[in-house]
Amino acid sequence: MLKPGDRAPDFTATAHDGRQVALKDFRGKKVLLYFYPRADTPGCTTEGIGFRDRIGDFGELGTVILGASFDTPERNAAFAKKFSFPFLLLSDTDKSLAIKYGAADDASAKSAKRVSCLIDEQGRVLRYYPQVAAREHVGEVLQDLTT
Repeated sequence: MLKPGDRAPDFTATAHDGRQVALKDFRGKKVLLYFYPRADTPGCTTEGIGFRDRIGDFGELGTVILGASFDTPERNAAFAKKFSFPFLLLSDTDKSLAIKYGAADDASAKSAKRVSCLIDEQGRVLRYYPQVAAREHVGEVLQDLTT
């Protein structure tokens, strides 16, 4: 399990808009990488809407939000469009990103675990959230960013 101070694992993944996104692209900003089990399902939608509705607060705190799941870019694009998500959703179809971040034990996982990692401006773990409650997580992260 990742812990504060660890170097966050590097990654490159396809975003819902077709772009290749790497962790290094966000150096100089904090990143919240959150994993969700499946696009357009109740808990994942609740969590995504929570982040969407507080995106201004995250921006003021210099924090970029990235969602990640095993869904295809097309499925994530439909999810992002349906709920007007202003952040990127990453497709981790080979599950390598989830394995690196503890959101899957191995490549046989059917869906990602609901975990998150808050990463600092230099690419180090600020906080790892191994068990996330979809409704409470947004407030939890904002509190951690302001204390």
